[in-house]
Amino acid sequence: MTHTVDVHPLVSPWGRFGLYSFFVDAPEPAIVDTGIASSPAEGMVPALEAIGRRVEDVRWILLTHGHIDHIGGAHALWELTGRRAQVVIHEADAPMLRSRRAHVEEYLAGRGRYLDDPEGEAKVTAAANAVISGEMEPTMLVKGGETLSLGGDVTVSVHSIPGHTPGSVAYVLDDRRSAFVGDAVQVHGAANGFPGYADPVAYRAGLEYLRDEIRPRHLYLGHPYRRVDGTPYGVELDAAQAEEAIDQSLTVESRVAEAACRCLEAGLQETDSPYSPFARAAEELGYTGDPTLEPSPFFTSMHGYRTRNQNS
Repeated sequence: MTHTVDVHPLVSPWGRFGLYSFFVDAPEPAIVDTGIASSPAEGMVPALEAIGRRVEDVRWILLTHGHIDHIGGAHALWELTGRRAQVVIHEADAPMLRSRRAHVEEYLAGRGRYLDDPEGEAKVTAAANAVISGEMEPTMLVKGGETLSLGGDVTVSVHSIPGHTPGSVAYVLDDRRSAFVGDAVQVHGAANGFPGYADPVAYRAGLEYLRDEIRPRHLYLGHPYRRVDGTPYGVELDAAQAEEAIDQSLTVESRVAEAACRCLEAGLQETDSPYSPFARAAEELGYTGDPTLEPSPFFTSMHGYRTRNQNS
């Protein structure tokens, strides 16, 4: 028997961001990404009830990466399923599901080095405590290359596309070429107006893999990322929109890489600029957003280029 699988976006608010999860209506239903601690009870349960589905029946919790706005609700959702759902995450991002402190360490090692905020560690600690529903051990670790059965003939393949985080993955409904990519396709960024990725080389390779190998007919994004004119895509893209978003993401990464390279070659300088020590890159790119707003994609990406340059 061939199953028709519908996908339903589930949205919950959080500050400047809309947090998106996706319900995959398979024989063994799945939810991709979980928002924050309040998202399952306040967003997912009523949304599922509105389409005649129950959170208790969810059997898979598929996490695209380890950031708090994607895994924060995982423990709470797992509890609502009666602890019966399989919780899946890439092994490289699993520490962020296991430990709130891992999110603080990520901040201190990367963007926190540039934000000049003496309260930064305390703020990230408080945010992690508030929006992560619980520390937990995943029930399934993946590396990429696995195939998961969602019952009947419905399968999901797991593809490693690191860059945004080391453990970012795409989950692909094989019969539809529907790809759930979390934050791995940044285009021109979301609310902060700048694309964010920890490893620029891996990020670009992941985009090329999506374009050349997966070639999605449906692309599901973790946030409404922006076009060049600032207008947001939705989070459900058709084949043409997916191709455009991936191509734009590659174009933007090239521009950012060139600006970062010239900035690094000229030598980093500490100034009074909020973009210090990467003010030259911000000026060249015409970026005027507030780099202090979390999750600070400007400094995350600039630090990624700096780290790559130091290691090359």
